[in-house]
Amino acid sequence: MRRRLGEGVTVAEQAIEAAIGASVDWRGLDAAYEPVPGGISNPNWRVFIDGAPHSFFVKIPGAGTEMFIDRTAANEAGRKAHAAGVGARIIDFFPDTGVEVSEFVEGLRTSTNADFLDPVVRFNGLRALKAFNDAASLSLVKTTFDMIDEHFQQVLALGGEFPSDFGWLNARYREARQALEASGLDLAPCMNDTLAGNFLLHADRRVMLVDFEYASTNDRAAELALWFSEMCFSPEVEAELIEEYYGRIDAALLARVSLFKALVDLKWSTWAMVQNQVSRLDFDFFKYGFWKHMRARFVMSDPRWAEWLKAV
Repeated sequence: MRRRLGEGVTVAEQAIEAAIGASVDWRGLDAAYEPVPGGISNPNWRVFIDGAPHSFFVKIPGAGTEMFIDRTAANEAGRKAHAAGVGARIIDFFPDTGVEVSEFVEGLRTSTNADFLDPVVRFNGLRALKAFNDAASLSLVKTTFDMIDEHFQQVLALGGEFPSDFGWLNARYREARQALEASGLDLAPCMNDTLAGNFLLHADRRVMLVDFEYASTNDRAAELALWFSEMCFSPEVEAELIEEYYGRIDAALLARVSLFKALVDLKWSTWAMVQNQVSRLDFDFFKYGFWKHMRARFVMSDPRWAEWLKAV
């Protein structure tokens, strides 16, 4: 439902009105806004300013997200994605509140997993990811290991849920981390959040990336592992994409991606248990985390796990 500035009733509507009022360029101008569905961490809004050549996308930080999102780093990543030709133009950023304003890109639609059944969309998505990954390193260096450790501590501090077999999961995490760190990390700018909803499609099937909240300098294989898991690609498709991305395919690369598949699911499952304690959004974080734990467990139980540890 679209509202004019001054009509806000809910806490969320009052927050977006405050964000609109904070922009010097918009003061004194007629404005309207409406919610943008899809986010599971923050309330997102589309803002219309009378006389502006386009509308705007405004992201309001969700409650508790400061525990795992560095808004300044996310803004840096978004600007680098735009410079690489795969991200929207960022208009404004307010470090004190974390509110970010970008151009609302017209004519694109949010992708779904089904879109990536199309090889053209799939390879365009890969090329967009690689264009961002090939940019200069981000100031924030935060590996998948750092994220997991951070969320473990947060769940403990909040009294959140750990699975009953956490000891086993943690042991598998530690051995995978040891193997990957011993082999050396391939660090690059990473989105670290490659849900289908974070890829926008042009009519000609070109792909744009959105949402860099979790971006950091991380291992490239972790970026691919998360994307592959989210898309539920077949092993054959994954092999094609790995070869396209790296220019080669070998046992070590396949093993790296396989190990990281388990670790990124462990990261997001534990993140969900943090969100389950702090978020006010209407989303079943416990169920989401339970599912992610199951998937991490499935990969860690694969009979090839020991082979992957040696191959990296």
